[in-house]
Amino acid sequence: MAQSVIVNRRFCVPGPVDLTMVRDKIASQYGNFVIGDVNGNMMFQVKKPGFGLHKKMILLDSSGSPVLTMKEKSMTLHNRWQVFKGGSTEECDMLYTVKRSSMIQRTTKLDVFLGQNNGEKTCDFRVKGTNWLERSSVVYAGESDVIVAQMQHKKHTRHTALSGKDSFSVTVNPNVDYAFIASLVVLFDVIDRQESAKGIGTDNFEAAHVVQGLFQ
Repeated sequence: MAQSVIVNRRFCVPGPVDLTMVRDKIASQYGNFVIGDVNGNMMFQVKKPGFGLHKKMILLDSSGSPVLTMKEKSMTLHNRWQVFKGGSTEECDMLYTVKRSSMIQRTTKLDVFLGQNNGEKTCDFRVKGTNWLERSSVVYAGESDVIVAQMQHKKHTRHTALSGKDSFSVTVNPNVDYAFIASLVVLFDVIDRQESAKGIGTDNFEAAHVVQGLFQ
């Protein structure tokens, strides 16, 4: 696959990248993330800034510098989020938009439109939940069946259930921008939980997993 630079060329490498994403606050729709490699080295963090009119999250690199700012667009029907480079929220710095592919969904599906795709007639990437119970997902290139990344939600153990943390393992295919993929996994988690709060998504199953983990 040709190199897919969305955020920055430094986040594209010729081999596959395996990420571990740990999220705090299992019961909350919005959590902070620590994102590392398989050796435990921190690569990114996702933090929520203080109170404001808009829901916003910032992806920071290991030095604490902002890589991306994710902001929910208010008063939309498809849970639309806009993603900007660095710490900006200016329209000129918008890199891509993420939204639910339809109003009613049994499993969460997201469409991703790059900044230059003004018409949004065809998505540039899409994220599809593959297992309602396990909360796994796959990222595809456009409307094709070409997989660029896969995410697996780790089952809860006694330790994770008691610690209040949630974990995801992510495999990013070669030459795919892994900062971009990390942001999609974060937004998939947030939007999936928003749907769960409306009785659409998977939190009932998530609660069952937490209880089950206490006895493992």
